[in-house]
Amino acid sequence: MNLFLAITDRRKDGFHNLVSLVVSLDWGDTLHAELAEETRLICDDDELPVDQSNLVLKALAAFRESTGWTAGVKLQLVKRIPVGAGLGGGSSNAVVTLRAVNALSGNLLADDELAKIATKLGADCALFLQNAPVVMRGIGDQIETLDNKTLQRISGQSILLFKPPFGVSTPWAYGQMAARPETYLPSDQAESRWNQWQKGESTDLSDLGYNSMESVVFGKYPAIPALFRLIREKFGLLPLMSGSGSASFVFLEKDTPVDEVTALIQEMWGDASFVTIAGLA
Repeated sequence: MNLFLAITDRRKDGFHNLVSLVVSLDWGDTLHAELAEETRLICDDDELPVDQSNLVLKALAAFRESTGWTAGVKLQLVKRIPVGAGLGGGSSNAVVTLRAVNALSGNLLADDELAKIATKLGADCALFLQNAPVVMRGIGDQIETLDNKTLQRISGQSILLFKPPFGVSTPWAYGQMAARPETYLPSDQAESRWNQWQKGESTDLSDLGYNSMESVVFGKYPAIPALFRLIREKFGLLPLMSGSGSASFVFLEKDTPVDEVTALIQEMWGDASFVTIAGLA
C-alpha cells in the first residue's frame, strides 16, 4: 500500500517514474502451495480468472522458464484484497508464488534471482520480496530500505481501509496523467516532501500523506472526493487513495470513532462498499 505516492514523469519507453513510500499490511490474500500430480490454481473468488492470465500462474511459468523445474503444483488462493483496489494484490500474489515454488523446488534460486523474475512480472513486484516498508523509485524497480528510526515511526500504526463497489484502471490513470503533464510532481519536489518528513520527528503519517494520482481519478469518480471531504469535515481525518485507487484509507487514533466513519462510508458508497481495519506490517 502507498502511504506516499508521487508520479514524477513519463519515460521515453512509456513507463512512469515515481517516488513512493510503500508498506505491507497484516491483512491480505492467502496462498497455499503444495506438490501435486498436475498443476492447477483454485480460488474462492469465482470472478477471478484461474487461467494463464492470472499472475500466480504467470509467476509459476516464469520460475519454470528460469529453472527448468517441472513438478506439478496445486495452488489455492484465498482472496481478500478486492480486485481493482490499487493495493498490489496481484503483484503480491505473484511474489508469494515465486517464494512458495522456490521452497518446494529446494530453493533453486537466490533472492536476487527471484527479484529479477519478479521485476519482469510487474514493475512493483520486487518490493514484495522485502519484509519491511521501503521507498520505491524509478518504475518501482529501485528499492531503498529504511533506517531503524524511520521504521519505528511507521510500525504499529493502524488504518481503516475502504473501497467503493467500483475499481479504477491503473493503465487508464497513467494515461490520463500522461495527457496532463501538469499532474506530475517533479522529482525534486517529491524528494523534498519525503526528506522533510523523514528528517523530522513527527510520527503522524498524515503529515506525509500525498498521492498525485488523485488529481486525475477524482475527476472521473467524484464519489471518492465527496466522501473524502465529509470524512475531513466530520472527523478531522485525512483520507488518501492507495495507488490509482479505488481503495483508500485513513490512519486511526485511539479515539477515532470507527463505527461512525464506517457508517458514513456505507451511507455514501452503499452496503457493497468494502471496509476493514488493518495494521502496517
